[in-house]
Amino acid sequence: METLKTRTDRDRAARFTALYVREHARVCAYVHRRTGDRGAAEELAAEVFRTAWERMTAGQDAGTGWLFVTARNLLSNHYRSMARLTEIHRTIADTMDGTPASSRDNAVLDALDRLPPAHREVLLLSYWDGLSAAEVGDVLGCSASAVWVRLHRARKAFRAVYDLPQEPVRCV
Repeated sequence: METLKTRTDRDRAARFTALYVREHARVCAYVHRRTGDRGAAEELAAEVFRTAWERMTAGQDAGTGWLFVTARNLLSNHYRSMARLTEIHRTIADTMDGTPASSRDNAVLDALDRLPPAHREVLLLSYWDGLSAAEVGDVLGCSASAVWVRLHRARKAFRAVYDLPQEPVRCV
């Protein structure tokens, strides 16, 4: 005889499984891009989903935004001493496709590196990680409307930095 608790446990397990299947690759990719280490990314993603399971068994919800906030917090705890975000992205690009970055790729990465951290973060979450405005808002702790404003400002700042003329090389 099926009890209410058994049905609830089965529903919870089905919701968690659906969440895991839908979001695991994105969370793992999010962490991998920031660590440059596939093994560490898988361990941190596993920790994110372990925490999500505990949260769901306690009767609380764990959505996409919550997963990314948790991943971000775990990354902060694990890599407080990260030197520069751009160097990590270059390492990841080299590791993932094995081809040297083009001059355009380097120009984009250099422009991102010159942006203030708040602008860089909203751009990376939106464009690199493919999060919606609502999901970015969950990660950053603000509304979707505020994300659109931040994105507008970040794009404007990026254009200003990216379009800067490069100093010509002088031959002596």
